[in-house]
Amino acid sequence: MARGIIRGDGKAQRAFYEKYSGKFLAICCRYIKDRMAAEDVMVESMMRIFEKSSQFDFQGSFEGWSKRLVINQALGYLRSKKMLETDVEEIRETADTTESFLETEDLLQMIQELPSGYRMVFNLYAIEGYSHAEIAELLGISEGTSKSQLSRARAVLQEQLKKNELQSIV
Repeated sequence: MARGIIRGDGKAQRAFYEKYSGKFLAICCRYIKDRMAAEDVMVESMMRIFEKSSQFDFQGSFEGWSKRLVINQALGYLRSKKMLETDVEEIRETADTTESFLETEDLLQMIQELPSGYRMVFNLYAIEGYSHAEIAELLGISEGTSKSQLSRARAVLQEQLKKNELQSIV
């Protein structure tokens, strides 16, 4: 499929879009709260993938290369909107839930409610598998800040999970 995309084959591009647009939209939604903005970023990412496909060097998978481009596009969007904050100290209260168990959607919602700096680092490290050095480079922060943001994100999520458990008991 990658070779077809690099050649500019419309059928290969369409097949790639149909196969990966949902996955890439989910990635965008993890970084960008506004669903419509996330959809726009996903579409822009796809166009960028097709435009830059000739830069793919066949070291690793085309999907992995594309995924990295999508993440960079989402981070670029947040930078342009000045939403990429790394020293956020304010923590939002979580929405009340009365369920005694946590669904995947509930956990994703808790992650979405993290302050943006925490959310970025948590997504990049825990979900995408980036190292602190890579995160530092991507976000223009120090490795120490990346580690601190991850630690704080985990603490907030643990606190939210405790609240969720207590609410389910009551």
